[in-house]
Amino acid sequence: MSARGEHALSKAPQPAVRLLAGLGVEGDAHCGATVQHRSRVRQDPAQPNLRQVHLLHAELLAELAGRGYAVAPGDVGENVLTEGVDLLGLPTGARLRLGADAIVEVTGLRNPCAQLDGHADGLMAAVLDRDPEGQLVRRAGVMAVVVAGGEVRPGDAVAVALPAGPHRPLDRV
Repeated sequence: MSARGEHALSKAPQPAVRLLAGLGVEGDAHCGATVQHRSRVRQDPAQPNLRQVHLLHAELLAELAGRGYAVAPGDVGENVLTEGVDLLGLPTGARLRLGADAIVEVTGLRNPCAQLDGHADGLMAAVLDRDPEGQLVRRAGVMAVVVAGGEVRPGDAVAVALPAGPHRPLDRV
């Protein structure tokens, strides 16, 4: 669990985060009903915030560490670190129950930015890949909106509920 009140790549690890319905992570710079990401605010500050919560699979941090990158929880800007959940394989609209009460709805893929290279040279390229057709694959986690609020702590259970089909694959948001 990580949050940071000002805009920066890395977020400080927390013993817990409180998710606020329709807003995001309490005390985080990206918390709000309308877009909070600085470049998107410049484009249209009234657009809905589809990036209230950034979820990242711990397996990516382990892979990056194995490739020589020094990355710790919160370093790449995630709010919630999961384990054993195929976040990138979820369809748009999948809902995740985090802990006892919080529910988030997946809106899309995190679009990694060049700020990652400020943490470690080559880190942005390390979270990108190409599929067999040559299409860009973003592996830097997923973004979600908060449907039901609640406190989330490290080690809390994560339950996945898929939307009714047909499923739409995730795209960048």
